[in-house]
Amino acid sequence: MVTVKIENLSYSYKDSATSVLHDISLSFSSGERVAIIGQNGTGKTTLTKHLNGILTPDTGRVLIDNVNVENKTTAEWASKVGYVFQNPNDQLFLDTVKKELVFGPSHLGIPKKEIQKRIRFVSELVGMQEELAEHPLNLTDSEKKFCAIGAVLAMDPNVVIMDEPTGGQDKSGKYRLAKILEYLKTQQKICIVVSHDMRFVTENFDRIVVMANGHILLDGAPKEVFSNPQVLKEAFVTPPPITDLAQKLGWETTILSISEFIEELKKRVQ
Repeated sequence: MVTVKIENLSYSYKDSATSVLHDISLSFSSGERVAIIGQNGTGKTTLTKHLNGILTPDTGRVLIDNVNVENKTTAEWASKVGYVFQNPNDQLFLDTVKKELVFGPSHLGIPKKEIQKRIRFVSELVGMQEELAEHPLNLTDSEKKFCAIGAVLAMDPNVVIMDEPTGGQDKSGKYRLAKILEYLKTQQKICIVVSHDMRFVTENFDRIVVMANGHILLDGAPKEVFSNPQVLKEAFVTPPPITDLAQKLGWETTILSISEFIEELKKRVQ
């Protein structure tokens, strides 16, 4: 079982006197799938970069299993906290997909047989088994993202952070992402995802953290979040189309999916 605790964290970039994050406190436990939402520039990515030491807080601290993140380097945390960047080009640097997947576990001293086993499993999970010999630069943007996700998952971290993984993904790509999230939950991993895709968020996450101007506005279940129009307005977040439609129809019940909409409609026409 793994735990992540963020305690009274504040941060400002060195070239700015303005704080980006203000006294943030959050905790995450094994098996949680958490989405962080809010408009651009509100501190979502900045916050997640503190979880493996990419950034260091001005005040406050981050604890992974009660160990201060500042006590180890980002490289040392890689086996426990995996980070998938928004732009996969910032993460991919080798000349084949297979080498990208092998790189992390090989530097952790994992035996070759175990690495081979992991590569077979992970490449299938992320849909890259046919592209193992391809150069990452020759991949589509969607494939690059899955390659980067695979490179992180090959290290089998307990915490997986993804920054805007649905960007550039079509329906099949989002479906594969959902399956990856389901798998991580079965393995009791903590999965934290920054996203602007509200439909994907409502369909795949049990908990949503809403941010605005470096503050936490709300931390709750999807129905709690999307039944609070004032918070969404302050965070400049637009609810999923089906949720918005139900609200415009004057329904008091918060609807998060088409199936929920149909069920509610049936009740109302009976």
